[in-house]
Amino acid sequence: MLDRLFSYFSKDLAMDLGTANTLIYLRGKGVVLNEPSVVAINQDTHEVIAVGQDARNIIGRHGQRVVTIRPLKDGVIADFEVTSVMIKYFLNKVLKRRQLVRPKLVVAVPTGITAVEKRAVIEAAEQAGARHIHLIEEPMAAAIGTGLPIDQPYGNMVVDIGGGTTEVAVISMFAIAYSESVRVAGDEANEAILRYMQRERQMIISEVLAEKIKMQIGTAVPPDQPLSMDITGKEILSGIPKTFKITDEEIREAIKEPVMAIVESVKRALEKTPPDLAADIHEKGFWLAGGGALLNGLDQLLNQMTRLKVNVSDEPLTAIVRGAGAVIEHTDFYRQVFIN
Repeated sequence: MLDRLFSYFSKDLAMDLGTANTLIYLRGKGVVLNEPSVVAINQDTHEVIAVGQDARNIIGRHGQRVVTIRPLKDGVIADFEVTSVMIKYFLNKVLKRRQLVRPKLVVAVPTGITAVEKRAVIEAAEQAGARHIHLIEEPMAAAIGTGLPIDQPYGNMVVDIGGGTTEVAVISMFAIAYSESVRVAGDEANEAILRYMQRERQMIISEVLAEKIKMQIGTAVPPDQPLSMDITGKEILSGIPKTFKITDEEIREAIKEPVMAIVESVKRALEKTPPDLAADIHEKGFWLAGGGALLNGLDQLLNQMTRLKVNVSDEPLTAIVRGAGAVIEHTDFYRQVFIN
C-alpha cells in the first residue's frame, strides 16, 4: 500500500547508462534525455564544469586546468564518483523539480556484469537520489524495445552494438538462453580510424572527428556510389594544420578489424545456440540494435556471412532505453527479466 502511494507521487524512470551516451525514459512521457556520457572537471578545484552535451562540446577545446572524463568504460563504471555526479545531473535535468519521494529506476547494464560492477551501478544511482533500483541486461531491453515476443517459447536473437560492447543474445520465455559479449564496438572503430590516420596519412585528428567520419562515410561493404569527405587534421611531422580528402575505401579498411570482430561474435553465438532456437532464428532472422547498427552496410555484411535475414530495429539508438521504459510501464508483466 505504501509502495503504491510512493509510486503515485514519484516519476519512475528507465536509464540506458551507456559508454558513449546516457538515455532516460520517463514513465508516461517516453524518451526525455539523450546526452553524451561525458563530464568536464576543473583539476585544480575538482569543480564540475559541464556534463553531457555541454561537456562534449568542449572536448579538445579547453585549457590545461579542465579535463573531460568519460566515466564508463566497456559499458561499466570506471570512475564511481564522476558517474554518480553525472547520473544526479541527468536525473535533476529530467525531473526539473524536487519530488516528494525518490523515483524508482530501471538501469540497463551489459550481459555478464560482475557482482562488483552491479553494486557500483546501484550505489551510483542511490547516491543520485533513486530508490528501488532494478537492473536489466541490455540485449533483453533491446529485444523488448524492438518489439520481439520475449515471453514466447521462441528464439529471438538480438545483436546490440553500443559504444563499448557488442552483445549477442538469444532470448526465449523471458530468459537469455545464450549470450556472447565482446568489448569491441563503436569506440573501437573510432580508435581504429585514429590509428589509420596516423599510420597511413601521418595526420592527427580528434576522436570527435573520427566518430563523425565513421558516421558519414564509414561502410561495412562497398557502397553503390563512392563516398568521400574533406577533413582537417594536424601533420605529425610539422604540426601544421592541413585539410585533406578521405574516402569510404580508406575508412572501410581502417575499421575492418573491429567490424569483423562483431561478425565473428555473431557467428559464435549462432554456433552455440540450442538447435530448436537456432531453427527459429533461421526462420525469422535476427535483429540489430544500438548505435553500431547504423553503420552503413553492416546488415548486408552480416547477411553475407551468416546467410540469415538481418533486421534493423526501428530507432536502434533508443531501442534499449525504450525497452527498459516498457519494463517501467508494465513492471508486473516483465518482472522476470530483472537481474538478481
